[in-house]
This record gives sequence, C-alpha cells and structure tokens, in this order.
Amino acid sequence: MTKQSHDNDVAFIQALAELLNKNELTELSVVREYGEDDSLEVRVVKQATIVAAPAAAAPAVSAAPVPALAAPAPVVDADPATLPGAVTSPMVGTVYLAPEPGAATFVKVGDSVQQGQTLLIIEAMKTMNHIPATKSGTVKRILVEDGTPVEFGAPLMIVE
Repeated sequence: MTKQSHDNDVAFIQALAELLNKNELTELSVVREYGEDDSLEVRVVKQATIVAAPAAAAPAVSAAPVPALAAPAPVVDADPATLPGAVTSPMVGTVYLAPEPGAATFVKVGDSVQQGQTLLIIEAMKTMNHIPATKSGTVKRILVEDGTPVEFGAPLMIVE
C-alpha cells in the first residue's frame, strides 16, 4: 500500500465520519473496491450516549393519571451501561416491556428476578427476542420506555 492510497483511505474514513454526524446516523458500512483482489471495508459506528435530564416540575392539575413505568431514580453521574447490574441491549430493535399490548409488564421496579427470567422483549426484523436476566436480583431501575427503539449496548435495566 502506498502512502498516497493510505492518505486517501484516511480522508475517505474521515468523510464517512462527518457524513455520520451530519445526518445523525449511528452506523455506516461501506466497501470500497480498488481492483480484483483489493478492497477496503469500513464500518463507522457512533456510540449512543444516555444523558440524564433533570426532572421537570409536575403540572398542578392533570387530566388523567398516568401510570408510571419506573420509579423515579436519582441522577447518577456514571454511564448507566457501566453500573453494576446493568442489563444492556444485545441488538438494535424496539423494546416491549410486556408480552403483548395491554398485558402486565414482565417486571417492574422492586421485583425480584431469577437468572434467565425474561425481563423484556426486543423486536428486531419482525422477530421477538426475549431478553433474560443475566443474574438473580432485584430490579432497581428500568431505563427504557415501552415501544421505544434501542441501540446495541444501550442500558435497559439495572438488576442488583
């Protein structure tokens, strides 16, 4: 590989990273063919970051009570994915906290769970994937809402 082609590849990868940020993408994969037996395969991934927002003041009067999905949790400086007991998403998909619409959730904050017990479902490519507890413990926090998309590695729950 020549210095010129190396510099061109670096510029190409930098352009892909800029394209990723400019279009608010999380992942981009490209194969660049140079010849019959020469190619460059590039995968650029932006790690999702979870930012804890301060809780807004509740309105004085509400039209109807809203069921809580998770108990309020204190703001933590650490990334939830690195906390002990964090259950992270093994795939990209849509999270469902119950087995079907209108049914009771698999778990709620404060529930005791056993290793292997289903915590939630992630739908990926029209396949429902049951996500099990990696260890026995108590559900301390639920970090996702029902029906929301998640990225690979995103924290889903804290089980301690």
